[in-house]
This record gives sequence, C-alpha cells and structure tokens, in this order.
Amino acid sequence: METNQFLGTERIETLMKKYAVPCIISLLVGALYNIVDQIFIANASYLGSYGNAANTVVFPLTVIALAIAVMVGDGCCAFVSLSLGKDEPQNAKKSVGNSVIMIIAASLILCAVYLILNDQIIAMFGGTINTETFKYSREYFFYITLGIPFYMFGQAMNPIIRADGSPKFAMLSTLAGAVLNIILDPVFIFIFRWGMMGAAVATVIGQIATAILSVLYLINMKTVKPMRYDYIIDRNISGRTIMLGICSFLSQISLVAAMAAINNMIRKYGALDIIFCQEQFAQIPMAVVGIVMKFFQIVISIVVGMAAGCIPIVGYNMGAGLYVRVKKLFTRLLTSEAAVGFISLVIVELFPKQLIAIFGAANESSYYTDFAIKAFRIYLCMIIFACINKACFIFLQAMGKALASTLLSMVREIVFGVGFALLLPVFFGLDGVLYSMPVSDILTFVIAAFLIRYTCKELNSGQKSL
Repeated sequence: METNQFLGTERIETLMKKYAVPCIISLLVGALYNIVDQIFIANASYLGSYGNAANTVVFPLTVIALAIAVMVGDGCCAFVSLSLGKDEPQNAKKSVGNSVIMIIAASLILCAVYLILNDQIIAMFGGTINTETFKYSREYFFYITLGIPFYMFGQAMNPIIRADGSPKFAMLSTLAGAVLNIILDPVFIFIFRWGMMGAAVATVIGQIATAILSVLYLINMKTVKPMRYDYIIDRNISGRTIMLGICSFLSQISLVAAMAAINNMIRKYGALDIIFCQEQFAQIPMAVVGIVMKFFQIVISIVVGMAAGCIPIVGYNMGAGLYVRVKKLFTRLLTSEAAVGFISLVIVELFPKQLIAIFGAANESSYYTDFAIKAFRIYLCMIIFACINKACFIFLQAMGKALASTLLSMVREIVFGVGFALLLPVFFGLDGVLYSMPVSDILTFVIAAFLIRYTCKELNSGQKSL
C-alpha cells in the first residue's frame, strides 16, 4: 500500500503547487456549471434577464446540495489525512466507506424534498418577482433536481480522491463533466431552443459523467482501499467525519440563508424603486446580483481551492506533530489569498462594464448595465478581506479545530451576512443590499485577525487545542 509520508517531508511550496492547483481547477470547473448556464441563458434573446433571474433563484438551491456534499467530502478528507498522519489506516478506510453511504442517502432524500416542495421552495427564494421569472425558475429547478444525486456524489468524492493522493484525477473528473456541459449548453439552448430545460439537462449530463468517473476511482483507490465491511455505518467514525466537515456545511448553508435574505430584500425594495417597480424591469436587480455573485464564486473557487488543496497537507502534519510546517503553510496560504483578492478588486473596480457584457448586457436596457456597474463596485469592494476570511475558515478546519472554524463561519454568514442584508435596506433601500457584503467582510476580518494571530502563537508553542 502506498503511503503519504512525503506530506511531512517535501517542501511546502512544492506540496501547495501539487495539491492546490488541481483543487483550484476542480472548483473552478465546478463553478462553471452554473456560470456557463447563466452566460448562455443571458445571451439567448428569448430568455434574457428573465432567465438570468430564474438562474439566480435556483442557484442557492444547488448550494444546499453542495453544502451537504462538501460536509461529507471535506470531513472525510480531513479525517483520512489526520488518520494517515497518526498511522491509523483502518479508520481512514471506514471514513471513506461511511461517507459514500451517507452521501447517497442524503442526496436521494434532498431530491425527493425538492420534487415534492418545488413551488414553495422557489417562492421562498424570491422566484415570484414576476410571472416570467417564476415560470423559468420552475422549469430550470425541476430538471436540475433530477441531477442532484449525481451532483452530490461527484462533489463529495472530489476531496476524498484528493485525500487518497490523486488531486489530478479529482480535477479531471470534474473537468470532464464541465466540458460536456459547455458543449451541450449552446446546442440545447440555441439550436434545439429548449430554453431553461436545455441549460439544466446539459448540466445534469455533465454531472452524471463526473459521478461515473468518481465511482470508477472508488473501486480502484490506491492509498485508502475500503473493504465491504467499511461501508457499514460506524456511528463513531461517521460522527467524527461529519464534525470535521460541519464547517464546510455551515459555510455553504449559511451562504444560502444570506442569498435567500438578499433575494427577498431585492424583491421587496426593488418594488419601491422608481425604475424597478415597473413589471418589465422588476427582474433586473435579481439578475444582476446573481451575476455579481457568479463572479465572486469564481474568485472564491480559487480561494477555497488553494485552502482546501492544503487540507491533506495540514491534516497529515498536524497528526504527525510537525507544527513548524503547519505555520509556514498557513503564512504562505494567507499571503497568496490576499494576492488573489487584490487582483480581483482591480478587475471589479476598473472593468465592471466588460464583465457585465459577458452576461448579455447588449440585449438589455441601460438600467441593466448601470445597476450592474454599481453592484460590482460596491458589493465586491472588500473582496480582499473576503478571501482572507475564507482561507482562515478552511485552514482552522483542516487543523481539526472545527469549533473555531464553524463559529467564525457562522458569524460571517448568519450574524453579519443575513443581519446586514435585512437591516441596511431599511436605511438605504436597494443599495443597502449591496452594502451588506463589504460591511460583513470588514467586521469578519477583525475577528479573523485575532484568530490568525492566536493560531500562529499556538503553533509556535506546540499546543494542539484552541
């Protein structure tokens, strides 16, 4: 059996490149599923901003599925890495087997809930803003729901495959599905004119391809090879796996709560705006904020990819007691994340018009472009802090500090994210929705800075607990 001992000896920079780059590409490709759909939908004149708004409504619902998937996958990845660092391979095998069973069960349950409560869920996320948006949301959501089991399985297996020492295969399995989606989207939307159904079906076909490749890898794992009895649920192993992944879950699910609050505030305060109170323009704010979130998702995919790619490295070195290496990795990671945030800030502040043009601005009114430029510049003006905050969440999780990571993530997304999304529009109207993001990121960074300082001191002293 192959071992992962090189994680404790090879240069940190080399390991970061080996693990983080494939992870970044995997997450970027995963983000492309929804983003590519939105680009093609936006540029289809018969769908336009109505289709864009529908995509924004459904997007949080796919994040719920992702939240469950990454909870199981990231938790298993961290557990496997810690177990291998402690030379406990049997626990690593059980974690993988238990995780496969958990994600299959969870995906089937979520799929059933979505099919049964279709209309109510769409309304909860702002889909009733006007008749056309609601119609397109229902159509897109139905077909996306059918792919939920494949999507969740592929997303959960991705970090598990990385933990097994195959980051490139994890990347390629996701890439294969995304390429299929990119090829099929224009065929189904522009040639067959299947509209929202076409965009969704193209996505689901790509997700099926990724799931199939993940199954093939599971059968032939190289470092952690679960046996038949490892698939029997062990409460202790599955519980510890979930606890290590709970931060990933809460980070995603709390983002859903923030998006639900934002969508409903857009619907409420857009109706009070002198322009967007008109039926033909009512969907514009929701469509635009969805586009801004998609750009942010691209940036966060890079940020999370860099941090999540380091999970096996952090877990192994923490398990082996190599704290100096962990601190060095933490420093390198935070510096890199800040650089990504700075480059992103320059792009959104200087080139918002070019960004919105990608999403069909030529087919829309000037109100669409004007609001989009303002949204990019305000909503993402503190993106550097957002990048550092996200890296801090994930790194603490990888160190096995689930409580500190979870609390910080919850404060950002629920206390600040939801709280300011509900509060600021009361004073600033529709613009208050845009202000909620930078205010939340600034306040979270103040807390994160203390945690970063404390963690570095702790690593210096060789203590394991926060």
